[in-house]
Amino acid sequence: MATQMSLLRGGVSRPWVPAAAGYAALVIGVLDIVKAVVPHVRTSRFNEVASVLPGSVTTLAQAGTLLVGILLIMLAHALRRRKVRAWRAVVVLLPVGAAVEALRWRHPAAAAVSLALCVVLLVNRREFYALSDPRSRWRALWNFLILGAFNLVIGWLFVAMHTHSVIGTPTLADQMEHVVLGLFGLEGPVQYSSEHVSDLVYYSLAGLGALTAITTIYLALRPERPVAALSPENEDRLRALLGKYGGQDSLGYFALRRDKSVIFSPSGKAAIAYRVVAGVMLASGDPIGDVEAWPGAINRFLAEARRHAWVPSVIGCSETGGQVWTRVGDLDALELGDEAVVEVADFTLEGRAMRNVRQMVNRVERLGYTCRVRRVGDLSEEEKARIRDAADYWRGTETERGFSMALGRFGDSSDAGCVVVTAHKTSGDSGEGAGSGESAGSGAGADRPGGDISAVLHFVPWGADGISLDLMRRDREADPGLNELLIVRALQAAPQLGIARVSLNFAMFRAALARGERLGAGPVLRAWRGLLVFLSRWFQIESLYKFNAKFRPIWEPRFLVYPHARDLPRIGVSVLQAEAFLSMDLHGLPFPRGRGAEAGGAIR
Repeated sequence: MATQMSLLRGGVSRPWVPAAAGYAALVIGVLDIVKAVVPHVRTSRFNEVASVLPGSVTTLAQAGTLLVGILLIMLAHALRRRKVRAWRAVVVLLPVGAAVEALRWRHPAAAAVSLALCVVLLVNRREFYALSDPRSRWRALWNFLILGAFNLVIGWLFVAMHTHSVIGTPTLADQMEHVVLGLFGLEGPVQYSSEHVSDLVYYSLAGLGALTAITTIYLALRPERPVAALSPENEDRLRALLGKYGGQDSLGYFALRRDKSVIFSPSGKAAIAYRVVAGVMLASGDPIGDVEAWPGAINRFLAEARRHAWVPSVIGCSETGGQVWTRVGDLDALELGDEAVVEVADFTLEGRAMRNVRQMVNRVERLGYTCRVRRVGDLSEEEKARIRDAADYWRGTETERGFSMALGRFGDSSDAGCVVVTAHKTSGDSGEGAGSGESAGSGAGADRPGGDISAVLHFVPWGADGISLDLMRRDREADPGLNELLIVRALQAAPQLGIARVSLNFAMFRAALARGERLGAGPVLRAWRGLLVFLSRWFQIESLYKFNAKFRPIWEPRFLVYPHARDLPRIGVSVLQAEAFLSMDLHGLPFPRGRGAEAGGAIR
């Protein structure tokens, strides 16, 4: 992709230049910091120059080496990603660094290397075309925290490496106090016998503090671009496409999340919803719309990724979608797992295979639970608020999770076609009536959000005759088996709602789990299954698979599409961030799609 962009811009393509230049800038930056921090024995040539130049000039030059090194390290990653702003900054910094080295007259070879790299960057300027990433002011906070911590470490090393000129024996606390005060441009408690060393430490610490302040202020005050937002106009266009083609993919409706951006094909007959996370342009599910128009949307998606030097990736596409993505975009695909789809006409509780589910449902009903299955559009605003409050209360985490297989909202007027299933405790401690839902203001249920509601399932439309699971949550104190009851009642009520198929949870690496426990499985497959079972202590991989299998579903494979194997770790991090798993403690977290499997809705 980078080669194609360079050829379009004219000239000879050298796709290796950005990576090589980025690593070279990183090495030069590290060496600059080492040269600035570690004291050197002055050469005779340096003494000659120092005798002519004012002492403050050589001292400032040494401090400047430190600052240039830090900036080069900060820009190296963006340079590898072909960012044009990073190229401009490095082209300015390299001559500045060379000039500083000339003033110090210690490392003429290093100055020559800096100038040589600058020439290479200028000759290959067409390789650096990528625009800036979507940004927010959170970058300013991270910049302040990371640079602040870095300054403390480098500053302490600066003070510690010049102990030969220190008067007395300052403690570690004195040294750290000197560093902190120096970052603010103030003199600290550490005294030096050499005026040159004293000035060097002072200017270096003050320069570090000024660099942190300037970059933080710049990031905080620069115009903020929206990270991702679905405009009302694009949402209307997506809904029109879903109205015609929504039955193709059970994940299609999740494109209506309002924290996603969207790209349409040139004809407007297909669209791809995405979000940019950690430099990865992440789409989910299949493109929406006419299959014949998918290549046009995919080409625009990939062109946008090239413009910004993002890594294009798709999570959770179907086999058909994966074939189109890999053919049009010259990408690779990896099977992630399987989606459990139940055909309503074939579902029954009869037979030996369903005995476990049948017994569980009967037991839960004997405990006094009843269910109600309704379209969201048929709920009153009061009922929507009760269900929403209960689901939020049971979520168990402050951050709403989900991206590829979650809508992220409930009760919106535009989502009237969604289906909600609620469980109500009609006997026992709650003292509620026969599941009517109107008596939430009385009994023990009034003391908690949702009143008598004990569990919630929420489904989004899947074309005209299907629904896809969005949310599954229940009260932490509810009885085991409640989720089975909800799903069974949803499947039994589906024909009255015109529903013929129901998509349930996504089972990650289901095929490996199923084949690994069969007779004759090889040692590699058994080891892979053992690792997945071990990871199930934190992510409900095995339990989601076994829970889905209870309902005798049809397993539909889902795939991850990616450019190169080396991009998989980065894509994996972006997926975890998009699904909001990285911001939480990993203990007890499920894989996305069964968000009801969070605390308060765990499958039992």
